[in-house]
Amino acid sequence: MKTYLDCIPCFAQQALDAARMATEDQEERLHIMRRVMRKASSFPDDAPPPAMGAAIHRIIREVTDDPDPYREIKRRANEFALELLPDARDTATGADKPFETALRLAIAGNIMDWGAKPHADISEDAVERTLHEALDAPIRGDQPEELKRSIQGADDVLYLADNAGEIVFDRLLISLLPCPHVTVAVKGSPTINDATMEDARQVDLVNRAEVVETGSDTPGVLLDQCSELFRELFEGADIVIAKGQGNYEALSDVDRHVVFLLKAKCPVIAGDIGCEVGNMLLLDGGRTLAATDAEVKENAPI
Repeated sequence: MKTYLDCIPCFAQQALDAARMATEDQEERLHIMRRVMRKASSFPDDAPPPAMGAAIHRIIREVTDDPDPYREIKRRANEFALELLPDARDTATGADKPFETALRLAIAGNIMDWGAKPHADISEDAVERTLHEALDAPIRGDQPEELKRSIQGADDVLYLADNAGEIVFDRLLISLLPCPHVTVAVKGSPTINDATMEDARQVDLVNRAEVVETGSDTPGVLLDQCSELFRELFEGADIVIAKGQGNYEALSDVDRHVVFLLKAKCPVIAGDIGCEVGNMLLLDGGRTLAATDAEVKENAPI
């Protein structure tokens, strides 16, 4: 996905929110914002937004000398999600369609996205409400049973994780994937509240699937910044499932069949896909909601 004009103020707001969280020093905050604005002024509009997101958070980590400003936020998100897991598991396994129910909960978990603030409410009450509403909310795009049938014919699934906390609900879905081998990819190093190997260990994902690192700190899998090993896994997997907005932004135009699972949390994403903010999305192969490219262009911000 390209960067739209409306992404630019969002970059600035994300940088300001992150700077305020990362440091109390006003001079450091001002220094961060000035560097981000200079970077944004020359950022190419045909580049995907996660490239700018990575630049923002590299600046913040460098200025504050903190390798993971979101560490405590991620730890708390993982703990909170683990508290919800027993009920979520009972709900899924006791449902008429366990796979679909787990899929719904995994998509709902995508609300736990600090990079989407202020577009999304990610309070604990909002997360619980979103999980509950997801059980009956329509899924736009393709149908869960179609995805299940595709997975049943695969030998290897590559599952691209998104955020800490959210990966607990991914863990539940992964346990119900009808495939002999699932590889889960987490970020190679910290960026925003994206899940890393540390988070995968905290939620015990490492003992339930093979977990690898992308080799990159981009909030969304930008293949040219990932390790060679990861790129080989990406190309060799029978099915690639990508969670979250960042992965949609990064991979929606790649020459590879990718299944996207996400909640549309901002107007730019909704416009690009052709849906409404708040929609739960299962996009098997990309932008399936808009009838034509012209419709996407008409609905998307300029």
